[in-house]
Amino acid sequence: MAVVAQLSPSSYTETTRLSSSQLSLSSTHLSSLRRRAFRPIIGPRNPTISCSVNQVQAPVAVEQDDPKSKTNDCYGVFCLTYDLKAEEETKSWKKMVNIAVSGAAGMIANHLLFKLAAGEVLGPDQPIALKLLGSERSLQALEGVAMELEDSLFPLLREVKIGINPYELFEDAEWALLIGAKPRGPGMERAGLLDINGQIFAEQGKALNAVASRNVKVIVVGNPCNTNALICLKNAPSIPAKNFHALTRLDENRAKCQLALKAGVFYDKVSNMTIWGNHSTTQVPDFLNARINGLPVKEIIKDHKWLEEGFTETIQKRGGLLIKKWGRSSAASTAVSIVDAMKSLVTPTPEGDWFSSGVYTNGNPYGIAEDIVFSMPCRSKKVTSVCREMVIMNLSRM
Repeated sequence: MAVVAQLSPSSYTETTRLSSSQLSLSSTHLSSLRRRAFRPIIGPRNPTISCSVNQVQAPVAVEQDDPKSKTNDCYGVFCLTYDLKAEEETKSWKKMVNIAVSGAAGMIANHLLFKLAAGEVLGPDQPIALKLLGSERSLQALEGVAMELEDSLFPLLREVKIGINPYELFEDAEWALLIGAKPRGPGMERAGLLDINGQIFAEQGKALNAVASRNVKVIVVGNPCNTNALICLKNAPSIPAKNFHALTRLDENRAKCQLALKAGVFYDKVSNMTIWGNHSTTQVPDFLNARINGLPVKEIIKDHKWLEEGFTETIQKRGGLLIKKWGRSSAASTAVSIVDAMKSLVTPTPEGDWFSSGVYTNGNPYGIAEDIVFSMPCRSKKVTSVCREMVIMNLSRM
């Protein structure tokens, strides 16, 4: 396959194998956070002025304790209890899904959390619980996030917990969206963030391994996301490696947009877009297997020099250009791409199409080095009425 030939070893050296000492990084500071406790002080509320669904009795505010005596506690209105009858709970509501989000006080999460609470990912009838992980420095901002969620009156948002201890916030998590990381600034390459962020993702991997659902789906966003995903999964041996993803959906979306602009069509006409490699300037956006209106891209876009040179460079450097223009990394478009990635994992992929995700390479059909995390084409297929499985595409057989 022509595109694979473009993937020289230098295309994926950024996530080469790490030593066992690197993969088991631990942070004394983060370990100490595990023992810290935070619970926001909740002001008095009038229990007679409230509303609920299928309410049997007036909601009663949870008794307030010393805020330093507990951690990972509910926030505000989410501390009110609603005594639903068992039959109503099963007929009217699906079982609540626990979604853990790190870096929850950051700009990406500020866009993402409201999309999750509105049902954009799991649907209009799926209640969720948000477990929001912050840091000591972001605690006050994290309270502000919870306040805004509280004021938004999302009917599907049944629980919000905030804190700084991943061992408590990740408990029973069915999704873990790992956004929190030191951000990349102007002129900074993702590889330069490894020493700092590697410790964070090692600790979070250990926490997921200890307390999360065994079927938790993990999407790593913090950069360098491929390497951070590898560190995280190596520290979570009890969770299937195929459940870990490094976010390259933003690169896929950017590539679809540029092809659509060049072809003069709307971006929903672009399909079968693959991002190979890392979420970095070494990535290879694959126009050879992509399609526009069902036809090969080269049949629609005749400027082949642009495809082979300008297109690839544009996608590789798009994030850096945005930082230069705006002075910070992308936030809203990253949140949208996280939503897209989640939808792709829970929705069977349309026949003949695929999506891009950074996945663990063991057993891949492309000859890509094993034991790394590398973006390639994937599909979600329906296994049962409720269970779906993600599989790596083999484009050479298509």
